[in-house]
Amino acid sequence: MEFALLSFESPVNSFEWMVFLAKKYMDMFIQGTWLTLYIAVTGTILGFILGYLIGIIQDTKINKGDNIVKKILMRLLKIVSAVYVEIFRDTPMIVQAMIVYYGLRQAGVNMTPIAAGILVTVLNTGAYMAETVRAGIGSIDMGQREGAWAMGMSPMKTMLYIVLPQAFKNIIPEMANTFLTNLKMTSVLNVIAIQELFMAAKTAGGNYYKYFESYLVIAIIYFVLCFIFNRIFILIEKKMKGSKDYALAVEYMDNQ
Repeated sequence: MEFALLSFESPVNSFEWMVFLAKKYMDMFIQGTWLTLYIAVTGTILGFILGYLIGIIQDTKINKGDNIVKKILMRLLKIVSAVYVEIFRDTPMIVQAMIVYYGLRQAGVNMTPIAAGILVTVLNTGAYMAETVRAGIGSIDMGQREGAWAMGMSPMKTMLYIVLPQAFKNIIPEMANTFLTNLKMTSVLNVIAIQELFMAAKTAGGNYYKYFESYLVIAIIYFVLCFIFNRIFILIEKKMKGSKDYALAVEYMDNQ
């Protein structure tokens, strides 16, 4: 009945096919969009936390006065974090997804495709954000740390209350880029059978052999999502920078 109806009211051009597929498979596209957002948001947040921890480890200095246990522990953590960053920065995400999902299943770990997709996104994001965080920490003037130490603050408190808040502000643009990249890169997770947006388009297009029109539909969805989130991050960045309408205290005192 469906194909008989289609033969009489068949779309005649690509635009009509796009409208037809978008309406017919609306629920599938909505579910795929939600799953894409869920994986991208969860993976980016957890990956950012992981990247922050790795960045702090990489920035931590090993002093001559430290005890031997601390030296060995920090050295091992630095080696492990460096190997982790290199592996995930130098291999494609699609390959990582295949290795993590099928590798864990072969090892007896029964992980769902969605959980595996989030894990891959977290590990991939953490590797890239680690270098960004390390660079952000390095951009903070060393004099601020020395001033905090002179006031009696410990290195840990100095990092938490002085360095990291400023580093966070500096790396917001890169955080936005990483999230937008993750939003688009979730499309590769269809190789482990995650029913995200790309898989939805592949399924819808395959039913009528209209892949071009189906992929155009999700291209529009991806564009709208990235455009909206990009504007949100720009607003957050402006809020973090604060108002430019202020006068220095010295200038204020001179005018009195």
